[in-house]
Amino acid sequence: MDTLTMLSAEEREQLLGIWDLIPAQDREKMTQEDVLFVLDTMDDYLESVGLLEVDEQSGDVTYLNGDVDETEQLNYILSAQKDRHSSSLTSSQIQIILDAELQYGIQQGYYEEE
Repeated sequence: MDTLTMLSAEEREQLLGIWDLIPAQDREKMTQEDVLFVLDTMDDYLESVGLLEVDEQSGDVTYLNGDVDETEQLNYILSAQKDRHSSSLTSSQIQIILDAELQYGIQQGYYEEE
């Protein structure tokens, strides 16, 4: 089964919103599943540094306020990428996805512009 069909409506909307913010020439060399991988790995990173909590019973996710070390986050995603067999994103492609996620978050009011 396609991973994207397993997403909730909100998750799908977020994924498509981020996908649309990635320049067309960059999208040609990646897939929506690549974007989803980066988003999931971002959450893994945030959880590992204590900025995301998951309620084990309900599955509810809470994002906590705090600073993210962007270099550390990129390195975390690159490290996770090595274990992935389906495709190989470059650090530039991952950064493009991270930038689109930030832009989407600002548009949605999740983040404040600095």
